[in-house]
Amino acid sequence: MAPVVNRLRRAQGQLGGVIRLIEEGRDCKDVVTQLAAVNRALDRAGFAIVSSGLRECLTAPDGINAEDHAAMEKLFLTLA
Repeated sequence: MAPVVNRLRRAQGQLGGVIRLIEEGRDCKDVVTQLAAVNRALDRAGFAIVSSGLRECLTAPDGINAEDHAAMEKLFLTLA
C-alpha cells in the first residue's frame, strides 16, 4: 500500500496547488490542468487499491466467491 499512499500524498500536494492557483487568480487553463493531474492521481490510487484486492482474491486458496466478485466489480465500476 506504500505506492498508494505516495500517490495520495502527491494528489494532496497537487490539490493544494489548485487552491493556491485559484487564490492567486491564475489563468483558468493552469487551474484546470492542475485539477486534471489531481484527478488522474486519485484515479490511479483507486485503481491500485482495487487491483490489490483483486490480487488477494485471485491468490486466495479458495479462489474468489460470487460475493467477493460482486464487491470488487462494484468498487471497480465506482471508479469508472
